[in-house]
Amino acid sequence: MVVNFEKSYMSPLEYLEWEEQQDIKHEYINGEVFAMTGGTIPHNDVAFNLASGLKNHLKGSKCRVNIADAKVGVSDTGPFTYPDVVVSCHPKDKKAIKFIEFPSLIVEVLSPSTEAYDRGGKFQLYRRIQSLQEYVLISADKIGLDCFRLNDRGLWELHPFVEGDDVHLVSVDFTFPLSLVYEDVF
Repeated sequence: MVVNFEKSYMSPLEYLEWEEQQDIKHEYINGEVFAMTGGTIPHNDVAFNLASGLKNHLKGSKCRVNIADAKVGVSDTGPFTYPDVVVSCHPKDKKAIKFIEFPSLIVEVLSPSTEAYDRGGKFQLYRRIQSLQEYVLISADKIGLDCFRLNDRGLWELHPFVEGDDVHLVSVDFTFPLSLVYEDVF
């Protein structure tokens, strides 16, 4: 969940320096800072299950998997967000400290309060990332996963998955049963 922290403008550099001193995470969008509030246990479990599967799959590869505390920069100057799971296979991100710049896969676990933004405004921001190949939205309160994949014509295509399906994430060549992300959740 995102809560508007304050309405005063902050430069990207001011934000990056300021946020290092904060006790909670804040997203930065168009000069505004938004405090990130905690999610539910099912939300956390869904993200952790997928991140664990990705970590095992990508072990020994050039890719890195990060979870909710890893910031993603749409550009050097923002916006800056905290996806639930992010994978980057770019060599510059291998040693990233402040934020991931070149993600190939971004995953958001949906909650009722953020679903519309994750599907709309946030996806619009993420589409500006040149390296992004897939954007995945996973429901935390019912079984379902939507994968938006960039096709060879530069268009984003929706690939929905429901209970019983196997999911293939092309960006990292990872195939898994959808039930993997819901293990011990329902």
